[in-house]
Amino acid sequence: MKKLLNTLYVTTQGAYLHQEGEAVVVKVESQEKLRLPIHTLGGIVCFGNVLCSPFLLGLCGERGVGVSYLTEHGRFMSRMQGPVSGNILLRKEQYRKAQTPNEACEVARNLLTGKLTNMRTVLRRAVRDHPESDKDNAMAQASDRLDYMINKIGQTDDIDALRGLEGDTARSYFALFDRMITADKESFYMRERSRRPPLDNLNALLSFLYTLLTHDAVGACEGVGLDPQMGFLHAMRPGRPSLALDLMEEFRSVIADRLALSLINLRQINGKGFKTTETGAVVMDDETRKTVLVSYQKRKQEEIMHPYLQEKAPVGLLLHLQALFLARHLRGDIDGYPPFFWR
Repeated sequence: MKKLLNTLYVTTQGAYLHQEGEAVVVKVESQEKLRLPIHTLGGIVCFGNVLCSPFLLGLCGERGVGVSYLTEHGRFMSRMQGPVSGNILLRKEQYRKAQTPNEACEVARNLLTGKLTNMRTVLRRAVRDHPESDKDNAMAQASDRLDYMINKIGQTDDIDALRGLEGDTARSYFALFDRMITADKESFYMRERSRRPPLDNLNALLSFLYTLLTHDAVGACEGVGLDPQMGFLHAMRPGRPSLALDLMEEFRSVIADRLALSLINLRQINGKGFKTTETGAVVMDDETRKTVLVSYQKRKQEEIMHPYLQEKAPVGLLLHLQALFLARHLRGDIDGYPPFFWR
């Protein structure tokens, strides 16, 4: 079993990271601010003007520590990885299945079943916890609609049709997202999903959390020897981690959406922590970003019952476990890819 290790998020502009023996040292203006043994880290995420020495990057490559570079405001730019590990025969089988329509469709169906089921659980929990937000039963009806779509997905053999169903359900889900916000509704609202750039506070928060989730999903794929760029649900595109995005689908609502709602509804963040740039993009300030990062790390430490394993596992390992199940399916060890269902 993979061990859940820390991710080091460096948000201080002008920070310099370098290697000293087996330690990662963070300096700001030549003053040492942090020193961590490399074996305690699973990844490093650098925001904006953060430099890493080539020797540290080499050490990270040797020890399998992924290093991602994001803009100061959290937009993904690039990722550094060491030598590719894993079984070439596993990757060959991944490519073959992904390019065989009926087999790719089978994996995509299971991924989408997990995604829609977990979206349904989020809606049902919101109705249970805040029934006043659903006096017209719109969320309850949307939950029933998701049931129907889950059944429809099971009968669909065309990958493009599956992508269309996924898009329809995502739009329906986000149309009701605003109802799950119970605090500071003047600052946080969902009119529509906007990306590249996010145009309001909530979309900025969700996009940032999805970026963090992508970093972890890429690491999970590489950790079990899969190619993160060859997906089943998401089509191939240069530079796009399609398989990592596939795996993320089951966890967007469970991890990112739920965390965003908790941060807002518990008033751990507020509208003052966001600003609109000249281009219209909305970004978080440093303090809000740090609050989100700390909460994300805490969320990853929480344990949750894995329905397939029937054992508790840290949330931070769920992506790795699902990547492992997918690899086992591709190798023929298990008949199908078992989606993750949040109860």
